[in-house]
Amino acid sequence: MRLTQTQIDDFHREGWLFLPEVFTPEEVALLKREAEGIYAEHRPEVWREKNGAPRIAFAAHTYNEAFRCLGSHPRLVEPVEQIFGEKLYMHQFKINAKSAFTGDVWQWHQDYGTWKRDDGMPEPRAMNISVFLDEVMPINGALMLVPRSQNAGDLEAGHDRETTSYPLWTLDNDTVSKLVEQGGIVAPTGKAGGVLLFHGNLVHGSAGNITPYPRKIVYLTLNAVSNHIRKPTRPEFIAHTDFAPIEPVPDNALTELARGSFRQAAE
Repeated sequence: MRLTQTQIDDFHREGWLFLPEVFTPEEVALLKREAEGIYAEHRPEVWREKNGAPRIAFAAHTYNEAFRCLGSHPRLVEPVEQIFGEKLYMHQFKINAKSAFTGDVWQWHQDYGTWKRDDGMPEPRAMNISVFLDEVMPINGALMLVPRSQNAGDLEAGHDRETTSYPLWTLDNDTVSKLVEQGGIVAPTGKAGGVLLFHGNLVHGSAGNITPYPRKIVYLTLNAVSNHIRKPTRPEFIAHTDFAPIEPVPDNALTELARGSFRQAAE
């Protein structure tokens, strides 16, 4: 899947781009079922909220076939290759849960701040490209973005280890307020199967989810191979050190896997 020049220009100007219904209901149903199975497992890659609900499942592409296909899917890899102009590797892969009633906040932050401080990433030549596994609505903890805030560069941040179960380099209220005065706040919403790209320095966060509607999103952090991390401090399943370029799977890989799983279940 290739972006148009207008889409690329929009991304560079605003810092984000939303593509509706990139993945089919059949593909999403497979990924959603597999994600729920992973959340039920007790393994180090699955992090939980302070109340025990799932928060993040890391590195599912290394131990689950459906997510292996997603992590190398051309509909995700090719647009980022277009923007960066070079091959990519998987810096991080996570399935964020934002469970019904219990999903906790994600404080205001920039992703590159963490990648630089914790992993030794030289430049913000990595980005998140995310896949909605549930419908994302204004009420169930949609990701909030501050448009054009990527132009502020790498901002000073504090290491918050208290607010949630996941430590994060977060921005103070004054910094966020000034950026919002300039760019406002948007919260991209859409059906399951939609895809959101956003710049590594774009300021973003999300509120908790107190609705009956879960909000699962898969995040692929795709990094330019030349920008590989230099000083990793986090476990391999959080910040990968395999810098081999991603070789995309066939476009129908998830569909074939979904139909194969259906046939096996029928038998």
